Amino acid sequence: MKAKQAVPRLLGCLLPLLIDVITASEFELDGDYLIGGLFDIHHVSGAYRHYKPETIACSSERLILSSYRRFQVMRFSIDEINNSTDLLPNVTLGYEIFDHCSDIQNFPGIFNLISENNVIYPWDELSSNVSKVIAVVGTYTSTETLSVAPLFMMDLIPMVSYGAASSVFSRKQNFPSFLRTVHPNKDVIEVVYKILQNFNWRWVAFLYSDGDYGKDGLDLFLKKIKDTEICLAYTKSLNGNTDYPLLFRQLEAQRVNIIIVFAPEWTAEALIKGAIKENVTNKVWIAGDAWSLHQELPKENGIRNIGTVLGVAEPKMAIPGFNYFIYSSAARPQHDNKDEQKFCNQICECPNVTAADVINADPSFNFPVYSAVYAVAHALHNVLQCGSGRCNKDMSVQPYTVLTALRKSNFVLLNESVQFDENGDPMFGSYSIVFWNRSGEAEEVGFHRFHPFLQFFVNSTKIQWHSDGKEPVSFCSKECPEGYSKAQEGIHKCCFNCKICPDGTYINTTEDPYNCISCMETEWSDRGSTLCRLRLVEFIPFTDSGAIVIMSGASTFVGLTVAMSVLFAFNYNTPVVKSAGGPMCFLILGCLALCSVSVFFYFDKPTIPSCVLRFLPFLLFFTVCLACFVVRSFQIICIFKIAAKFPKLLNWWMKYHGQWLVISVAFVTQAVLLIIGYSVAPPKPYRDMFSYTELIILGCDLNLKAISGSVSLLVSLCSLCFIFSYMGKDLPKNYNEAKAITFCLLLLILTWIVLTTTTMLYHGKHIHTFTALAVLSSLYSFLLWYFFPKCYIIIFQPQKNTQQHFQGLIQNYTKTVSQ
Repeated sequence: MKAKQAVPRLLGCLLPLLIDVITASEFELDGDYLIGGLFDIHHVSGAYRHYKPETIACSSERLILSSYRRFQVMRFSIDEINNSTDLLPNVTLGYEIFDHCSDIQNFPGIFNLISENNVIYPWDELSSNVSKVIAVVGTYTSTETLSVAPLFMMDLIPMVSYGAASSVFSRKQNFPSFLRTVHPNKDVIEVVYKILQNFNWRWVAFLYSDGDYGKDGLDLFLKKIKDTEICLAYTKSLNGNTDYPLLFRQLEAQRVNIIIVFAPEWTAEALIKGAIKENVTNKVWIAGDAWSLHQELPKENGIRNIGTVLGVAEPKMAIPGFNYFIYSSAARPQHDNKDEQKFCNQICECPNVTAADVINADPSFNFPVYSAVYAVAHALHNVLQCGSGRCNKDMSVQPYTVLTALRKSNFVLLNESVQFDENGDPMFGSYSIVFWNRSGEAEEVGFHRFHPFLQFFVNSTKIQWHSDGKEPVSFCSKECPEGYSKAQEGIHKCCFNCKICPDGTYINTTEDPYNCISCMETEWSDRGSTLCRLRLVEFIPFTDSGAIVIMSGASTFVGLTVAMSVLFAFNYNTPVVKSAGGPMCFLILGCLALCSVSVFFYFDKPTIPSCVLRFLPFLLFFTVCLACFVVRSFQIICIFKIAAKFPKLLNWWMKYHGQWLVISVAFVTQAVLLIIGYSVAPPKPYRDMFSYTELIILGCDLNLKAISGSVSLLVSLCSLCFIFSYMGKDLPKNYNEAKAITFCLLLLILTWIVLTTTTMLYHGKHIHTFTALAVLSSLYSFLLWYFFPKCYIIIFQPQKNTQQHFQGLIQNYTKTVSQ
C-alpha cells in the first residue's frame, strides 16, 4: 500500500531546532545517480531510553572521530570519481549520507534511502524505480547491518558494507544483495589463532562485545581452537553495565596472561581504561581489527602498566589526495541558514573538529570505504556500457542490475585487485600485526596475507615485552617432560598432571599426549620413553666359545666310550670287566654315548626337531643307564649279603635273567611315558619375553606336566640305585663298584641341584649352555668315576686283574664278616 505522506513526516524526523553548523552538502550531493551512505558518526552509548515515539538525534551523542573520518573518505571518493575522465566520464555521482548512531532504533535515514519522492512503493513490475539510490555503502557494525539489511535485501538494493564482519552475511539465501569490502570475522580469528600458535600461548581469555559481532567472533574462535592445544580459560561479554573490577578479579583468579578483546573501539576503550584504573598488570592484550589502530588509547596515562598490546589491523594505506581534500573542505566558508530544515541525522554538531583531527584519526576501515565506493562506481560504469570517454545514459539502471555487475567486480585500486567471492566477501587485502610501542604508536611487526596464498610472519624482535624483554608465557599447566603422559584435571585439556610412562610403553605427544602406548611384543622401552626399540633376539649359536667347548667335550666323551668299549671287549673274560657288569658294560657305555647326542641340540636357533632331540635321547637312554646301575648294585648286594639268607631269590634271579627283565621294563616304561607326554604337549620353540625387557631369549618350551612321569621314573631309579649302592659301601675293594656308583650319583644329584638353582636365579641365553654342561657332567661322572678306574687297572695294574687276586679279596672279606 502506498504511503501518502513523506517518510520524514511519518517518523517525525524534521528537526528544525537543530543548529546548522556544517552545510547540508556534507551529507548530500546531487548527481545523475545517488549512492546512499550509513556512517555512525555519533554513537549511542548504553540503552537509549525514551518514553514516547521519537527518533534519535544523533548529533547529541558521542562523536566517533574515526567514523567521521570514514564518512569523509566516502565524500572524497565520490569527488575523486566525479573528477575522473576514465571512470564514468560523462556521469556524475551524488550521495545521500546519514548518521546511523544506533544499532536498532535509527531507521529514518533507511526509509529515506529506499523511498522514491518521499514515498515507499511496494515492488511491482510496473514500477520504473524502486529507490532513488543505486547502492548503499554501510553500515559499520554487524548489529546495525542485521537491523537494516532486510529492508535493502527485499528489493535487491546492493549494500556494500565496510565494517560488518559477522559470518551470517556470507549466507546469500538470507542476504542476496549484501557484499562487503572488509574481511569476515573468520579471517580475523584466523590471524589471532596464528599469533597464539606463534608464541605458543595456550591459556587465554576471550572478551567480546555483547552483540552480533562479538558473539560471532566467540563462536568462530571456539571452533578454531577445538581439538587444538589452546584452551579458553575465561570468556565474558562486554557492555555498558560490565563490572570491570569483578571481571579483572576473575581473570586474575584464572591466572590468564593472554586476553583477546573482540569488540568495537568504544567498548575496548572502556575496557582498557578500566584495566588501567584497576591496576591490572603484566598481560598481553590482543586487539581485534576494530580497535587495534586506536589513536588515543596508546597514549593514555598508565597504558604501559597493563602489559603489552598486540593487534590485528588493516594495513595503513595512504589514500592519495585525501589529506588535501580534508584541508580544502575545512577552508571553505560554512553555509549558515538557521531557517533551512535538515533531514533527520544529517547534521554533525562538531565545531571543534579540525582538519588535523580528521587526518590523525584512526584510519581503520578507510580502504574498505574507499574500495566500496569504487566498486559501486565500476559496477555502474559496466552497466552504462561506458567506453571511449562516454557512458550510455539511456540505459535503464536498476539496483539489481548494479548488483549483478558488482558481483563480477575486477579492478585494481591502490595496487589491490578488488574482487568478491560467491558469498560477497572480499578476495583482496591483508592484515598487519601491530604492537603498541612506547611512543604511543601502532608499529607494524608482522603481516598475514590471504591472496594469492596464505602467508604469516611476526618479527618478535621488534616487540618490547612488558616482562623484562622476555617473551610472555601462558599455560594452565607446564608442559610435561619428555616421556610423561598428561592426565587431564578438570574440564580444560590444558590443565593436567604429568605421569611417567612405565616400562614397555612410550608416549607420542603428536598422536596422543594423554595415553602411554604399549610396545609390541618384539619391542621394549624404559620408563619415560618416547619410542620403542626392537628387542635383541638371543640364542647360543654353534660358533659360541662355550658351545664349541661343550660340543668338543661331547665328542671326546663319545670317543672315550668307544675306546673303553674296545678295551673291555679285548678284556671281556677278565675279572675286572666281569665285576663291572660284563655284557652290561657295553649297554651302559652305548647308552651314555647316545645320551651325549642331546648336548648338540642345545645350540643354534631352536626348531621343533631340535627341541624334541634336546630332551628325548637323554631321558630315554639315561633311564637305561640308571636301570643298569640299579641292577648292578642289587646284584652286588645280592651276592655278598642276600644270597645266603634268600637263596631262592638268587636262583629265581639267575634263572629268569632278572637284570635284563628290570632293564627292559624300565626302558619300555620310559618309552611309553615319553610317547604319551610328547603326544600331549610336544616340546616346541619358545620366545621368553618376560625375563628381560630388552631381550627375547629363544629356547624350548618343555611342559613339565607332560614329562612328569618320565622324570619321576628317573628319580625313582636314582633313589633305588643310591640305596643299593650305599648298602654295598663296605664290600671288597675290587668289588666296590657300589662305592663308585654312590659317588657318581652324588655328583649327579649335586650337578642338577646347582643347575636348578641357577635356573631360578638366571634366565639369560647361557642357561642353555649350563643345561648342556649339566647333561655332559652327568655323563662324565659315570664314565670317569665308574669306568675309568677299571680301565686303569686293566692297563696299568694287570696283576690285580686276576682270578687269584679277586678270590683272595673275597676270602678276606668273608673272614672279616664272620668275625
